[in-house]
Amino acid sequence: MLADDLRGWVGKTQRASDWVTPSRVAAWHATLDHAAAPPSEGDPAPLGLHWTLAPAIARESELGPDGHARRGVFLPPVALPRRLWAGSRVTFHRPLLVGERVERVSEIAMISEKAGKDSRLLFVTVRHELHGAGGLAIEEEQDLVYRGASRAGSSRETTESSDTAAWQRTIRPTETLLFRYSALTFNTHRIHYDRPYATGVEGYPGLVVHGPLIATLLLDLMQTHVGRERIHRFQFRAKRPTFDTSDFAVYGVPLGDGHCALWSTDNQGVRAVDAEGWFRSSE
Repeated sequence: MLADDLRGWVGKTQRASDWVTPSRVAAWHATLDHAAAPPSEGDPAPLGLHWTLAPAIARESELGPDGHARRGVFLPPVALPRRLWAGSRVTFHRPLLVGERVERVSEIAMISEKAGKDSRLLFVTVRHELHGAGGLAIEEEQDLVYRGASRAGSSRETTESSDTAAWQRTIRPTETLLFRYSALTFNTHRIHYDRPYATGVEGYPGLVVHGPLIATLLLDLMQTHVGRERIHRFQFRAKRPTFDTSDFAVYGVPLGDGHCALWSTDNQGVRAVDAEGWFRSSE
């Protein structure tokens, strides 16, 4: 079993630090097409910005054929070649502030394995805490999934989403949007910007829209309708890929008791990313 070979990596920790700079916040707003005023020192940062902080930095010679950094430093040396970010569970304790120095403490919390349709799947759950001058700001559990090199299959569900949404936004996944998000997060995974690689090597019909970008857009939709300061929990799970071959949409609906459901649909109108959010009463 693959997971048995890697169980010694569970409990491994890593520390990294970064700054919430005004230029990073301005670039975030520009990427998401916000008409936002220039950020000032001490302003609350938008939710989701923490995904840009202290990214893993690898030299060009240390990148694998898919653009990811070679494994075995913090993340375990999983033999399966494909890696995707499958989902996250995030708790926001307080806002990060523009100008704040943030330290992230990361721990490999769990490694598990199961059979997929085309290959074995190995899941690595990483737990993060982000601390600043004001103490603990964000806790997150990220699920990474590794799979074999089989080409992208077509045997996927085709049932369209039938949910009724109160909130909706149509997204045009331009090459510049994907490039900017990759740059913000220092994500060198080639499926997001290298079309010949995405289509010819991994067998996708186009560039793949980042799962975290779709999660960012869902969280952004929630912030628009609920307010950043009221949100205290958010989680998402990627179900199927979305490509830059056509527009797609993000949706949301309040469920009552400070809870809302959020989701995206892919290029065929099929549910692609599921999410939930929790927010405090406005009173």
